[in-house]
Amino acid sequence: MIDFACKEFKIKDVIKCALNLTRADMKVLEYFFEEPDIWSKTEHIANLTELDLSTVQRSVKKLHEKGILTKSQNNLDGGGYSFIYRINNKAEIKELIMGIVSKWVAKVEQELEDW
Repeated sequence: MIDFACKEFKIKDVIKCALNLTRADMKVLEYFFEEPDIWSKTEHIANLTELDLSTVQRSVKKLHEKGILTKSQNNLDGGGYSFIYRINNKAEIKELIMGIVSKWVAKVEQELEDW
């Protein structure tokens, strides 16, 4: 828990807010935190998280675009391909979140200065 003046925040809530994630996005991200070394298909993630496949597909796309997940193409024997995903290094994600929080702090400082 993070204590901020009049409210306590769970770190999960800070991550969710900083990265602008939905509850479903956060559920997918938590899956990857539990399985950091495994490449996963969206179908597998959907089954384990009990989310709709289309919801998981949107979430992994969003997390990939934010630089949280790495995407790799998995070529199929009979032709075609599917994508698999893995979480990036936790230190990189921490750095990304800290950058967002630092910008927020700078904005609060400016607002207080203007006040």
